[in-house]
Amino acid sequence: MPYPSDHERDRPWVMRTYAGHSSAAASNELYRRNLAKGQTGLSVAFDLPTQTGYDPDHQLSRGEVGKVGVPISHIGDMRRLFDGIPLAEANTSMTINAPAMWLLALYVSVAREQAEAEGRDVDEVLAKLTGTTQNDIIKEYLSRGTYIFPPGPSLRLITDMIAWTVHHVPKWNPINICSYHLQEAGATPTQEVAYALCTAIAVLDAVRDSGQVDQADMDKVVARISFFVNAGVRFVEEMSKMRAFTALWDEITRDRYGVTDPKARRLRYGVQVNSLGLTEAQPENNVQRIVLEMLAVSLSRGARARAIQLPAWNEALGLPRPWDQQWALRMQQVLAFETDLLEYEDIFDGSHVIQAKVDEIMAGAREEIARVQDVGGAVAAVESGYMKSQLVGSLAEYRRGMENGERVLVGVNKFATTEPSPLQAEGAKAIETIDPAVEKEAVAALEDWRGQRDSDAVERTLATLKETARTSANLFEATVDCARAGVTTGEWSGALREVFGEYRAPTGVSAAAAGGGDPGIERVRERVRATEAELGERLRILVGKPGLDGHSNGAEQVAVRARDVGFEVVYQGIRLTPEQITAAAVQEGVHVVGLSVLSGSHLEVVPHVVDGLRAAGAGDVPVIVGGIIPPDDAALLTERGIARVFTPKDYELTDIMDGIVSLIRERHGLS
Repeated sequence: MPYPSDHERDRPWVMRTYAGHSSAAASNELYRRNLAKGQTGLSVAFDLPTQTGYDPDHQLSRGEVGKVGVPISHIGDMRRLFDGIPLAEANTSMTINAPAMWLLALYVSVAREQAEAEGRDVDEVLAKLTGTTQNDIIKEYLSRGTYIFPPGPSLRLITDMIAWTVHHVPKWNPINICSYHLQEAGATPTQEVAYALCTAIAVLDAVRDSGQVDQADMDKVVARISFFVNAGVRFVEEMSKMRAFTALWDEITRDRYGVTDPKARRLRYGVQVNSLGLTEAQPENNVQRIVLEMLAVSLSRGARARAIQLPAWNEALGLPRPWDQQWALRMQQVLAFETDLLEYEDIFDGSHVIQAKVDEIMAGAREEIARVQDVGGAVAAVESGYMKSQLVGSLAEYRRGMENGERVLVGVNKFATTEPSPLQAEGAKAIETIDPAVEKEAVAALEDWRGQRDSDAVERTLATLKETARTSANLFEATVDCARAGVTTGEWSGALREVFGEYRAPTGVSAAAAGGGDPGIERVRERVRATEAELGERLRILVGKPGLDGHSNGAEQVAVRARDVGFEVVYQGIRLTPEQITAAAVQEGVHVVGLSVLSGSHLEVVPHVVDGLRAAGAGDVPVIVGGIIPPDDAALLTERGIARVFTPKDYELTDIMDGIVSLIRERHGLS
């Protein structure tokens, strides 16, 4: 988004809603409706199989297809997704990381097809493409979990993408360094700024050192780096964070990379306000939370977001409906077009209160950046588990404040008395639901696609991709060739898995600080000891993440609290099949299995664990589940043998642990 001169009325930011579900055709219809309502940019949500490089027919894709985004398996799906939407005129954000090169190659290939169909110059059309691929793999290791490859090869893919886009798609943002999920994983404002900037340093160092971009073009590289941040409800602190972020980015790009153009050094960032801060209890309160959080990134003109997408009020309940997304869009439009916000220069310049907070965040961020650089930079800090353990510890501290009442959540831990909400009068139907047939249709369509394409071309381009991956050559053109030949998402990722291998990031649980001194924890710890004495063995809990849902924050906090109260904890991280979880539970002889699912696949994957335990002769081991689970689904899970169902309103982790001890005692016939 271009910046006006200082004395012009500021232009509105790009307005988006994060959207996509079921199929490319259904998502295309949704995008067209949103654009007709005044949305000025598209923000594509991909489903978890696409995000993690699997086709719909892969075992790990079971129950995940089309749930949290649109499945894109090949160029045919990408054509359908943008049917009737001229890509040379669109501004498209794609939340995609590990396979970002693949999805951008599909997007570029469709743009090329559109140009050829219209008789336009292909290079001219590619030069007009505007938008963003998130492509920040560091934060995936730390918070969101949709990584595939080890850090080294992942950084190479990012470097190759940046180099290719600078030369061929100069208006595209090839990476969107994403502190959003760091905040959701527990980052304080200081940590959020510091770790995002450490990622930027790692990426820019890699591009500079790769030899693919001349030093004279580093201005162009820096000018196309964008950020994606989170805005919480403490909006004065959040706004100060963004002013600090802006100043530090200007400082780093000037001093470390020699960028002389002040415009190239501007912090260009988009925002989604804090989705995980939305509450299931009294969800109508989320409306004012969203508006206040939007103010944090729009009030300060000198640090104003250039793109904003807002969640819907009911995202803590499930997938929003089109009407809910429209409401979120209208919030932006009222602020931009009805108020006088955009008419003034920065209203906080000269405020000693704001400047003091900005200085505090900047000083803390500089110290934390130095610590990360001392351990070898962002990649080394991921591999050692340093940054992850810091985030797990920060989130544990946040949760303790919520549980003891120091941090107030209206309608959750205070002012919980409420009238029935007319917004939820329809019950679980107040959210969008995905037809289970979507997955079967996607698998069938994938089989048809494989039967229609040129198999020799597919094999040839995949072989070239693997050969190129074994060298230091840029991988983007080989990836485009795969896209045009009809290769699938799973095949592209699978070829690179063969060369690069896969990766499992540190969980950070073992290094998180224990919550000592809490009388509630001490009381449950005594119950654990007593139960162990009666059973004659340690109490063991397996915390599992079945399927492709990589949002592990909740699971990690459960694991930390279980350890605090005295359980022996078995936690193997994310992306496990039900069969792997069952095998681990039997092998470790656990007394309870706790599953965490936030992607909507609970009805498909959770019962498989129960069935697997029964088949293995461990049917007496209770299974509990936590996640975003509508009441009707909770009832179905209970019928299928799930012992307890927890949702975001169940925030008292110590009470949950107490209930788990009672459940174990009940299953073992103890009073």
